[in-house]
Amino acid sequence: MSPTIIALILLSVSMSAVAQIVLKMGMSGTAMKSAMALGGIHAAKAIAMNPYVWLGLCIYGLGTILWLGVLSKIDVSQAYPFVGLGFLLTMAFGVFLLGEPLSIGRITGTLLVLCGVLLVARSN
Repeated sequence: MSPTIIALILLSVSMSAVAQIVLKMGMSGTAMKSAMALGGIHAAKAIAMNPYVWLGLCIYGLGTILWLGVLSKIDVSQAYPFVGLGFLLTMAFGVFLLGEPLSIGRITGTLLVLCGVLLVARSN
């Protein structure tokens, strides 16, 4: 796998993780929670008007475009395991940027996923 492909994979996966954090920020505000509790048109309108939601979707979309470039160059069975890195990044971003709790179970599970990613990446 070329360094360019690896860079595209890492950028795409990183963008997906960042998008998840931005989407979470958009969905966590007090006004959003109130609108979601009301449901229906109130929830839909609040989501549609939330700049964080739009930003998160745009980041996710750009990452998907990069991912399509990756898939045009290598087998999906070779590329897809790297998506597991997103679990590690999203967990780290959640802890450091959103103050989410971190437990031994979360750390262990995420490290197991990372080990699987490394094993697949090293195989031919």
